[in-house]
Amino acid sequence: MNLIMFGPPGAGKGTQATRLVSERGYVQLSTGDMLRAARSSGTPLGEKVAGIMDRGDLVSDEIVIALIEEQLEVHDKAPGFIFDGFPRTVAQAEALDGLLRGRGEAVDLVVNLRVDDEDELIRRVQKRAAEQGRADDTEEVLRNRLANYNALTAELLTYYESQGIVRHVRGLDSIEAVAAQTAEILDEEKGKRKQPAS
Repeated sequence: MNLIMFGPPGAGKGTQATRLVSERGYVQLSTGDMLRAARSSGTPLGEKVAGIMDRGDLVSDEIVIALIEEQLEVHDKAPGFIFDGFPRTVAQAEALDGLLRGRGEAVDLVVNLRVDDEDELIRRVQKRAAEQGRADDTEEVLRNRLANYNALTAELLTYYESQGIVRHVRGLDSIEAVAAQTAEILDEEKGKRKQPAS
């Protein structure tokens, strides 16, 4: 099963994806992690990515899609993928559909971690910055990322809702509560797939 963890920065996508990797054996493809690795590599691409991330802007589709395609090939035998932080635009979603279609697969489910309190997101990200030392987790950068999310990424919900694959989870609940809601959704979807066609 291929699923997208969807929601604004600080909603807990990475935390929940990590749990699903441990509990269900999926492979997490976090574009944030991939981009941070590129940033610290010291390569020309890494330096380009660093400048973009420091401003809180979105990295080009070409760069992100190339990273995703590479990881799909590396983990060719995975039981499923969790896309964390990707896609961010409809163009990226269409590109992902194309990549998966070439493998005889599709996006099966979108888990939307819904968070309406922007101040709580900022508090969460500031806490993460203190704990992990992430240079891109400043309030100014986060507010820019939230503006980008609201302007561009939110329209993805319409794209995926038209396919009937979006499920909503309360992102401000505790980590355990969000995990329980997500597990229930995945088990329900898995149960549907096991039912014989009528």
